[in-house]
Amino acid sequence: MENRKLLIRNAEFDDKVFWFSLDRHMSETEFERKVRDKQGYVALSDGEPVGILRYNLFWDNTPFCNLLYVKEGHRGIGIGKQLMARFEDDMREAGYKFVLTSTQSNEEAQYFYRAIGYLDCGELHLPEESAELLLRKEL
Repeated sequence: MENRKLLIRNAEFDDKVFWFSLDRHMSETEFERKVRDKQGYVALSDGEPVGILRYNLFWDNTPFCNLLYVKEGHRGIGIGKQLMARFEDDMREAGYKFVLTSTQSNEEAQYFYRAIGYLDCGELHLPEESAELLLRKEL
């Protein structure tokens, strides 16, 4: 990892500007809820924020990674993998037996998730969109 120090921590209110530079799919109110409920992570490389991950509980009982995003120029060096590992470790520690995530069938992310141990477990078909692939990983 180019001898850079990576820190992954829970998202904080002060991360708001950075967060929304990468994530345009949720409201400010939901961001505040993610911070309060510790359902988001920020990756910092040598102190610079470079990636985020957020999740919720699908069916109110199953951890579901909603978004994983690493800034351009910081991809392909393991940051996404480490964000997912932190999420998985925290969910394991909380007593969950598996986690879920999804990606569209026309996105490259499906190959990343499979490479880190996720298995296809279903698809969701919405009008005029590519299939949403559901992936599961046993903890």
